[in-house]
Amino acid sequence: MSLYQKVEAVASKVFKKNTIFKYGFNLSPMYKRSTAKIIEVSEDLLHVRIKLPLSYKNKNYVNSIFGGSLFSAVDPIPMIQLLSIMGNDYVVWDKSAEIFFKKPAKENLYADFNFSEDELAEIKAQVAEKKEIDVIKTTQLTNKEKTQVFCEVRKTIYIANKAYFKEKRKKKQVVSA
Repeated sequence: MSLYQKVEAVASKVFKKNTIFKYGFNLSPMYKRSTAKIIEVSEDLLHVRIKLPLSYKNKNYVNSIFGGSLFSAVDPIPMIQLLSIMGNDYVVWDKSAEIFFKKPAKENLYADFNFSEDELAEIKAQVAEKKEIDVIKTTQLTNKEKTQVFCEVRKTIYIANKAYFKEKRKKKQVVSA
């Protein structure tokens, strides 16, 4: 169990899951370094919104937001969001990511991370059938009005039935021994 999981377990005795998600990220040293902040989390965790302000901490040589800040602001959210929604019967891992820069970001940016109930039902049905799947989630960093896209991040997330995943790992260990 990671330090973050231990803190979450203790905090869950006092706070709602969405509050823990928001403040857990915002207080986490690894996320704080991205310079982004989670500004909104729905109670069911299906919606998360972040703000990435333009500041001296993330400006690059040409005074736009550094690409590493763009990526790190988005990177952990979809996986942890999905893991938090799906629960302990599933393994959820980031598998790969791609970033596409559209235009220099010289203003505050925002991103929304959404899962629908239908999408979750489809993920669970596919995992029940196939035992493991990949899901691609695309996130856009936009201005506040969502009229301009500055960056797009595509994440491939691996999801597996936890019992299947453990058995698969055992078989790999036996083969490699």
